[in-house]
Formats: sequence, structure tokens, C-alpha cells
Amino acid sequence: MKVLERFIRYVKMDTTSKDDCLDIPSTPQQFDLANVLATQLKEMGAHDVRVDTNSYVYATLPSNLDKPSKVIGFIAHLDTAPVVSGKDVKPIVHKNYDGGDIVLTNGVVISPKEYPSLKDYIGMDIVTSDGTTLLGADNKAGIAEIMEMAEYLLTHKEVKHGTIKIAFTPDEEVGNGANLFDVKGFGADFAFTVDGGAIGEIEYENFNAASANVKTKGISIHPGDAKGKMINAAEVLAEYVVLLPEKQKPQYTEGYEGFFHLTNIKGDVNSAQAHFIIRDHNQKLFNDKKTVMTDLANTLNKKYGVGSIEIDIKDSYKNMAEMIKPHMNMIDMAAEAFKEEGIMPKFVPIRGGTDGARLSFMGLPCPNLCAGGHNYHGVREYVPVQAMEKIVQCLVKIAVKFKEQ
Repeated sequence: MKVLERFIRYVKMDTTSKDDCLDIPSTPQQFDLANVLATQLKEMGAHDVRVDTNSYVYATLPSNLDKPSKVIGFIAHLDTAPVVSGKDVKPIVHKNYDGGDIVLTNGVVISPKEYPSLKDYIGMDIVTSDGTTLLGADNKAGIAEIMEMAEYLLTHKEVKHGTIKIAFTPDEEVGNGANLFDVKGFGADFAFTVDGGAIGEIEYENFNAASANVKTKGISIHPGDAKGKMINAAEVLAEYVVLLPEKQKPQYTEGYEGFFHLTNIKGDVNSAQAHFIIRDHNQKLFNDKKTVMTDLANTLNKKYGVGSIEIDIKDSYKNMAEMIKPHMNMIDMAAEAFKEEGIMPKFVPIRGGTDGARLSFMGLPCPNLCAGGHNYHGVREYVPVQAMEKIVQCLVKIAVKFKEQ
């Protein structure tokens, strides 16, 4: 089976996860893909294949060396982001891309004017959805690439490698992918998530992350008799939002720059609430951002009365760089593998988080590798077929190189 065939099959399976759900997996259909992958791994000849009660998939490619070596793992996630529908995905393969606009249904256009990275793939085959759903390359491209690597190594016994562990996790997109991951049972010394973007990207730094819930309480009075009495909770909350640093919003930031992001807001005169996420790579700047939000709430409480505004900030995950830097040989090895396959490695900070960030703090150093896709979480998502094929070769090369560790 070729990586494209795998990818097409996987994206047609709806595995959208669900926000604000305590169950893992948050949606039962993630088991459908988990079971398909487990069956395929068994058919390939992988060992110790299992799907646990929470839809985590685990498998082993046994060593064919005559000496012990470190154990490496490769991980991807089953779910797609709930922000855009992943149901009834209809993938389209645009053969021999000519450098122009890719026109989908409903007036959706993927244009190199807006997305100049398309120009890097002229002459290649580009996979998109039909424009009514996301594609699901995040992270089914990564799944397909790991599976193709596994089949190659299991059918080419002459290629020497140590023990390789494979895992697929649920609910990464809603922040719960590592919650029940069996690090000890997985049994790897190091691992890579294959959950990044453009080909060549290697990531070992991610945001420090927190969430903030802000609630305001008002005093409702008939507007005809409101002077000096009414406190409009919706307006207090709007004032709070406006007073946050304007240039520290996602639409004004890039690279290592952090941000405050208002994700939703609702309310009326009596009460209002908003949810924010806070991000920064730098720990001090991250802490400063949390202080800004708390201090602003205190200021408005002085203005409108104690209890008018409440804020609850909770940390979500940390920058994995501190856990990876003692093991930079992993990064060097991955970079060498990319170069040997003719791909220039690019070290980029993750402007988000991955399962690997949390797993790194759970005792499994786990940087992130590219999966080849672009424009994740939207209807303009795309992935070049040749990028996926090349990433498979890079994964094989990394697995082979790791036998010397």
C-alpha cells in the first residue's frame, strides 16, 4: 500500500474530537480508525499490537540487530480539530499542480497569492478536501507516513534497525492526547511525534500555555432609571478585552512572539464571560502575561466594585525545550536524516502544543517532525503527495540511524 492510498482511506473516516468532554476518547468514532490501524499493523507483522479501552493504539517493530540498542518511538494522533467539520471528507488529488489557484466548491480558493508556499510544490500532486470540510492532514498525514514506514521496515528485513515503538493517540486537538498515554508500557527511550507542518520542519520548542476564564457581574436597572445605578456586565467585559495589549493578539504575532487570544465571549447586563488562551515561548514573558490579566481585573474591580470581575487562570502545558535540550543528539540525528534525503531541515518554534510537549514532561523526550501539510484546521488545508512520500523516507532513515544510539 502507498502512503497516498493510506491517507485517502484515513481522512474519509470521521474522527473529529469534541471540546469540553471528560471522556477519552471524546468521540467514539476515534475507535474506528484505531481498530483499522491495529488490524493493518497486525497484517504487516508488527508485534504486541493493542487498542486499549481509551482508543490508544500501541505496536512494536522488533529489532533485527544482534546487539541491544536504544528504543525509538513514533507517535501521531487519531482525531481532527472540532473547529471545522471532519465528516464526509471528500479528498481531491490535483495532479501536477501548475502554480495557479486551486478552486474548490462553495467559492473556496487556495491561491498562491494568499498562500505563497504553494509555489514550492509546482509539478507535484496536491491533496485537498472539496472545500466543505477540513482535509485531516493534521494528523492523518502523520499516521499514513508512520504506517508506511512500518510496512517498509517489516518487509525489508535487510534494513537493520533497533526496536521501534508506534503509538496513535486520541483527542490531541482538544488537549487530552497525553492524559492516559502509557509511557512505561510504550517502552521507548525517545520518541518523535509526526505532527508538524511543511516538509523539513523539526520542532523542539513550543509555547507555554494557559487558559483564562473571565466573568463579570453587573447590576441591571431599567435603562430609563439607570443613571448612577446600572453596571452593565457586558460592557465591563468589553472594556477588559479592549484594555489588553492590542499588538499582543495572534493576528499581530509570529515566531517566538506570544499572545492573548479571546476564543469566545457572551453575556448581558447581568453577567458576562469570556475565555482566553495565553501563549509565550519565554517563561518570564508568559508569567508577565498572566500578571497583566490579573492586574487588569483588579483595576476594573477598583473602578466598578469588588466582585465585579473575576478571573481564573490555569496552566495547560509547558515549553518542552528544557526537556529536549539535554538530548539534542535526537535533533541532530533527525537533521542529518533530512539532509541525506535531500531536504534542508528547518528548526521552527511550535506556535501551539503537541502531545510530545506533555510526554516530554512525563519522562519521554519527544520533539516533533513535519507531516507535510499546510493550512491545518480549515477548508483550505492541503498536503503534497511527494512531501508525504519523502517524509516516509526520512522516518526510515531516522529509524536506521537510531540503532547507533
